Amino acid sequence: MDFLDRAVQRTRFAYFSMEIALRAEMHTYSGGLGVLAGDSARSAADLDLPMVFVTLVSRQGYARQEIDNSHAQVSHADPWSPQDFATALPQMVAVSIEGRAVWVRPWLYALECQLGHVIPVLLLDTDLAENAVEDRRITDALYGGDQAYRLKQEIVLGVGGQSVLRALGFRIEKYHLNEGHAALLTLPLLKGTRRPDGVHASDPIDSYDVSAVRERCVFTTHTPVEAGFDKFDYDLVERVLGDYIERDILAHLAGADQLNMTHLALNLSGYVNGVARRHAETTRKLFPGYTIASITNGVHVHRWTHGAIARLFEQQFSNWAHEPEVLAFSDQIGDNALWSAHGDAKHDLLARIAQATGRQLRPDLPLIGYARRMTAYKRPELIFSDMERLREIANAQPFQIVLAGLAHPNDGGGQEAIRALGAHIDALEGTIPAVFMPGYNLDVAAALVAGCDVWLNTPLPPLEASGTSGMKAALNGALNLSVLDGWWIEGCVESVTGWSIPSNGAEASDAGALYDKLRAVVLPLYHGDRGRWIWMMKQAISKIGSSFNSHRMMRRYVTEAYLR
Repeated sequence: MDFLDRAVQRTRFAYFSMEIALRAEMHTYSGGLGVLAGDSARSAADLDLPMVFVTLVSRQGYARQEIDNSHAQVSHADPWSPQDFATALPQMVAVSIEGRAVWVRPWLYALECQLGHVIPVLLLDTDLAENAVEDRRITDALYGGDQAYRLKQEIVLGVGGQSVLRALGFRIEKYHLNEGHAALLTLPLLKGTRRPDGVHASDPIDSYDVSAVRERCVFTTHTPVEAGFDKFDYDLVERVLGDYIERDILAHLAGADQLNMTHLALNLSGYVNGVARRHAETTRKLFPGYTIASITNGVHVHRWTHGAIARLFEQQFSNWAHEPEVLAFSDQIGDNALWSAHGDAKHDLLARIAQATGRQLRPDLPLIGYARRMTAYKRPELIFSDMERLREIANAQPFQIVLAGLAHPNDGGGQEAIRALGAHIDALEGTIPAVFMPGYNLDVAAALVAGCDVWLNTPLPPLEASGTSGMKAALNGALNLSVLDGWWIEGCVESVTGWSIPSNGAEASDAGALYDKLRAVVLPLYHGDRGRWIWMMKQAISKIGSSFNSHRMMRRYVTEAYLR
């Protein structure tokens, strides 16, 4: 445990997230929030930042996706074994849940980067013999169960995680809350500032030093709508959390009617940011009176660049993985070399598609990719809104479509979208080769963003907080075709880094704008001007890869949030 001892001595910042995508075999993530946290950890390791990351072990994972013969998603438990990747630490702490002592043990995962630096990731686990049967299950299912189960998980993450860090000897200066799930970590900090009983304040909140807590907390919000925030009835909070802190104090900080985790984080964090410029603007409207900064998300370049493309970067810029800014000079890469490397990535994707679906797609036709969490606001069916027009476009200028994505097991709309996509694929048989890739995970996502020619994104504005899949695609030279929302407002240079889809929020007009852009601009360029297409690939890599990366993002967090 020499590594842990060294980490304890040097670590200053702690990053808390309900999910962190560390590797495909460790099912500690569900989607974009966890993938972002994983890329943050990788860049923290690359940059040798004095950080520790804290999450739940999620022994049963999120959901393993199967697509049945009727195109419906069948969700299975997705268990994994922590002992295969992490080391159980002997230190345990107890948190009070429903009046019982619930013991929490951390597993240590050592995230090592290619430069040899290592970052500790702590995976919190309640599956211990010391716990009651129901409490052993708290850290099993990521985002599973009812409201009480979710609250218990957030107590383990926030209160338990904070206690684990203290038990291990960490002396944390700043806590980074990645979304509101971790907001309860502010409560032990707040309790630690309670003034002596002899000081009687006219307002109960004045019994605590709120400013001292705010000085130590950084909050990143990812949710652009009020309905997406975790909220718990105070009767449930009192039953589960007990009298950990006075109800009137919670009501003052987290909302009078319900415990709103986002409000709690906002009121007890001295630095708050959205994850794109547009998202920060939206958040300021949701929460007038709060100062909301903006740090646009980024992706880990070494993790998401296909091997063939990465070898080109290595030849041209030996330090590209540590200093992604040098990708700004990607226009120096030869046309033939880049097209050949892209061909390798596309070949790998087509082989994976054939293995998973039995469908053989063509390497010579443009491949449009769409892959993300399946939910209503992302409008996965938009491209299929007018099937007759889609067929007309394909008859004149052939193309192919690959789709992938996982719906939450309780998201009826997302589940229905997957069924509908399967029906659309069947209806296009013989006109447009289209497939749905099952089992969406980190490895499938990496193959998709690397092998597609065009990356499609059609969210309903302004509901895309940031989005990062298009950044990953651009690293590999894929061209984004997206509604102007989230990060793409910052990254889109029309007909240079990709294309925008004009949107007024109405499905028919947005679909029409998408078809117009495909028919008149995107497909003619692919089929008729390969030199210009490759030039755009280079522009996407140089302008997006050099800027929208997690190294830049983490440097900004350190200088603007952690060290403020």
